[in-house]
Parts: sequence; C-alpha cells; structure tokens
Amino acid sequence: MSAALDRMLGALADPKRRRAIELLGVRPRSAGELAADLGLAPPAMSRHLRALKEGGLVKDGHPDFDARVRIYSLKDGATAELKQWLAETEALWAHQLGAFKAHVEDGE
Repeated sequence: MSAALDRMLGALADPKRRRAIELLGVRPRSAGELAADLGLAPPAMSRHLRALKEGGLVKDGHPDFDARVRIYSLKDGATAELKQWLAETEALWAHQLGAFKAHVEDGE
C-alpha cells in the first residue's frame, strides 16, 4: 500500500471528515459552511480540511469575486487508487474464501 493511500485512509477514518466528503459531493462549500453544517468550531474544521487535503481528497480555490474566501471541493480522480486497492483486496478475499469453502466441502 502506498503512502498516499495510507494518508487517504487516515483522512477517511474520522466520521466528521467522511460527512464533509459527503457534503462536498453535493456541491463545493466554504470552510464556514462546512463547519456550520457539521457543528464544528472553525479551528476544528480547519484541522479536518487540512487532513482531507493532505489525504488528497479535496482541493481549495478562491472565487473570482473574493480572494479572501476559500471554496473547497472534491478532487477529481482522488479515489482511483483506493478503488483499485479495494478491488484487489476483494478479489484476494474471494479467492481465499473460495479455497476455504472447497476445503471444507472436500472434508465432509
């Protein structure tokens, strides 16, 4: 498993961060909007957003009308490596469970 995937899974380990990802899946939002929606203080939201950015899941930008505001959105293709790892892991488990089932059925 790569270090990037480790950071992504670490970022997703927190339920507030997963909820932030769900909210950003609906539409981009400011940190203040996310904090209000999640019931978090601004410093706590800032820490969560930093973890999500370090995990490669979100990006931020400034709207043309106000450079003081940051708008957060999901990063395109961010979960591709995670999806690949999950598919490989699922295939491994399916193979292992199939072998176990065959072993049990042969022993009966």
